[in-house]
Amino acid sequence: MAVQDILNDAEHRMQSALDAMKHDFSTYRTGRASPAVLERVHVEYYGVETPISQIANVSIPEPRQLLIQPYDKHMTPTIERAILKSDLGINPVNDGSGIRLTFPQMTEERRKDMVKQVHSRTELGRVAIRNVRRDAIEHLKALEKKKEITEDDVKANEAKIQKITDSSITKAEDLGKAKEAELMAV
Repeated sequence: MAVQDILNDAEHRMQSALDAMKHDFSTYRTGRASPAVLERVHVEYYGVETPISQIANVSIPEPRQLLIQPYDKHMTPTIERAILKSDLGINPVNDGSGIRLTFPQMTEERRKDMVKQVHSRTELGRVAIRNVRRDAIEHLKALEKKKEITEDDVKANEAKIQKITDSSITKAEDLGKAKEAELMAV
């Protein structure tokens, strides 16, 4: 593996860690309705655990309400049970044609719990980024042992990797702060 390949791979993997954080943050419930909160809720559909979005149409009729309309009407009670079992903390209302989820205003206590989750997830993102840095440096040192690059090359490229790492960690912290601000906004 060439040095430039190691740098590109490290940068790509760090970006993937940031993308995973963005995806996880989108599933955190704020005061507004978002179909992304249902991504973690799965329903048994013909023996297979399936996301709700694959067996139903999810729409937002009002800013704080989701409407779930199953493609197969007999799945309505199954979806309702899955939502009740999930950690969403919302009671589904079956209105015959679909299921309505009304998002109440979050309490201050719930907001603080969500902020703790954001901090925890942000730390996991930073750890993932640092692990990528460690792997990249190990690859560089392996190339040095094989006498493919010099010690000076290793030091110079370690500095490049550190610069990429610092940038990625800053982005991760910015994502966490933005989500925290979104959660704390009333």
